[in-house]
Amino acid sequence: MTASHSSRSAQPSRDRKVLISGASIAGPTLAYWLDKYGFDVTIVERSSEVRGGGYPIDIRGTAREVTERMGIFDELTKSHVDTQTIEFFDQTGKEVAVIRPEAITGGVEGRDIEVPRGALATALVSAMPDSVTFLFNESVKTLADTGDKVQVTFGSDRAAEYDFVFGADGLHSTTRALIFGPESQFHHYIGFCFAGFSLPNFLGLEHGVQMCNLPGKAMAVMAAGKSDTLHGLLTFARDTPPFDEYREPQALRQLVAGTFDGVGWYAPRLVEAMTTADDLFFDVVSQIKMPAWSKGRVALLGDAAHATSFMSGQGSSVALVGAYILACELAAKPTHEEAFAAYEALVRPFAAMNQSIVRDGQRMVAPRDSGQLRLRNTLLKLMPLLVKTGVAARAGRRANTGIALPDYDAVLAKA
Repeated sequence: MTASHSSRSAQPSRDRKVLISGASIAGPTLAYWLDKYGFDVTIVERSSEVRGGGYPIDIRGTAREVTERMGIFDELTKSHVDTQTIEFFDQTGKEVAVIRPEAITGGVEGRDIEVPRGALATALVSAMPDSVTFLFNESVKTLADTGDKVQVTFGSDRAAEYDFVFGADGLHSTTRALIFGPESQFHHYIGFCFAGFSLPNFLGLEHGVQMCNLPGKAMAVMAAGKSDTLHGLLTFARDTPPFDEYREPQALRQLVAGTFDGVGWYAPRLVEAMTTADDLFFDVVSQIKMPAWSKGRVALLGDAAHATSFMSGQGSSVALVGAYILACELAAKPTHEEAFAAYEALVRPFAAMNQSIVRDGQRMVAPRDSGQLRLRNTLLKLMPLLVKTGVAARAGRRANTGIALPDYDAVLAKA
């Protein structure tokens, strides 16, 4: 699936045509279930193929049940990263604490899994039937909701018409901007930026994470199992988003390098790798909060609707759950208005609960000042007791299991 416009033949007998913008996590999940329920589905993706690689992501709580209903969970377990330790250091290299990841994520050891983002994307696409059409190297340029259809113009200037359009195109969603207006009115900046990149595994690290914190700065390396490659992450506090630097990639690299100049631990090595990495990903730590996730025949899902930020650790899990519920409600309800309302009524509290844990994540991953850092380090040293008493990661456990999936098979059987 690397051609300029590669596709899978659609079933012409299907009379409800939908376009999904975005082929990451939410989009393919929605496509799988909509196709199952008889929709004619097209996914448009600006990249040349479904993107592999990426950082390990957690599939916890209710999200695991979605992958089980899709029949892909067993396949995903083959890619389980199985992070066994998170080691915390100060900038002199002195160890602060070593903990199990579940102590801060709220996951359940032996039940929830952690897989590379590319493994989840591959599993989702592999589960897709041939009736789903993919348009790669393409994007949505304009949308016009006429009341009974949505007219779409693509970046290639090709035009088409769909019954529904769904925006699963991420934090900086084009679909959202076209229908709901500028991102600025929904974008809630959390006060941090991050740069992610790959580098050689100079530590020989396996199944582990090492992290070093200074007030307002965090450095981390992660080994996804046994690998010659590490995932590097540089996170730093900043009062305002670096919008000017966004326009120039080299300026972003210089911003990160300058922020970590003179810092100890492995900072020089990480900065050097960051400045030359060909897979550098830079973004702000933000959430999306909207009063409504649909308008007319257009609806949003995943980060486009309710980004939780990477500091919650729950973005992919919420995306899986939301996409599943949206598809099933659209199949079960007699009108799209009822379906969109039911989807939002079910998923909004779940998304809000997962957005609410970001402050806990921030204080654990990147304490902003010296007081927060001292408190975090004290909590880390108390972690064995907090785990034993069930106090550790209690909010995270509530969040990742904070929704019960309806029995849609029973509902649809009666429809």
